Amino acid sequence: MANNGTKIALVTGASRGLGRNMAIALARKGVDVVGTYHSNREEAAATVSAIEALGRKAVMFQLDTGNTAAFPAFALDMKGALNDIWQRTSFDYLVNNAGIGINASFEETTEAQFDRLMNIHVKGVFFLTQALLPLMADGGRIVNLSSGLTRFSLPGYAAYASMKGAVEVLTRYLAKELGSRGIAVNTVAPGAIETDFGGGVVRDNKQVNDFVAGVTALGRVGLPDDIGPAVASLLAEDNRWVNAQRIEVSGGMFV
Repeated sequence: MANNGTKIALVTGASRGLGRNMAIALARKGVDVVGTYHSNREEAAATVSAIEALGRKAVMFQLDTGNTAAFPAFALDMKGALNDIWQRTSFDYLVNNAGIGINASFEETTEAQFDRLMNIHVKGVFFLTQALLPLMADGGRIVNLSSGLTRFSLPGYAAYASMKGAVEVLTRYLAKELGSRGIAVNTVAPGAIETDFGGGVVRDNKQVNDFVAGVTALGRVGLPDDIGPAVASLLAEDNRWVNAQRIEVSGGMFV
């Protein structure tokens, strides 16, 4: 393989939160990174700088993962970057991380909110993966992001968790259909994490933070540094035989 066997990962939503942590954790393990960001160019640039400071290569592209019409052009951008930066025609790892959180009771969830979640978390994951498959190396890996909320239920997340449930089923089908190319596909399901996700409610609301810590076996709320390295580890060669699995990384919430 060109470029001394260096692995290349594409991480969606890599400018902030868990995506940024995953991208940096992968860089620490010697992986080069292509990332996407939705709107914050400065945060995207900061992620690139952090990765380059670790001696790895990185590039960021703007992409709305809820807009499937943008995917063919993005695939072309990806193909160009692989050729120009790495002199390669393929990449190795796809991490479908980009997402939003909407907290609304079942009764009050609007069709617009439902559609936005569907477009980003289900259609986006489905058709972005489809668009990028021709660029994925045989023997590569895909990690889709789910949530602890598919196993336990908390009021206000009926729509969001339903989308993540769909992602978990899709993961198993991808593993089955892509197995002939040696591509392993798994789901990582974080528990509640201190980030700006969902308006930062877990991080900034002491009542919520204390509640989560109280129902978690390890006695605290999760941090981004609990998730990024777990994803990077799952993509490491040591875990090449893990396939079609839902791996919860929650410190033992509601066990």
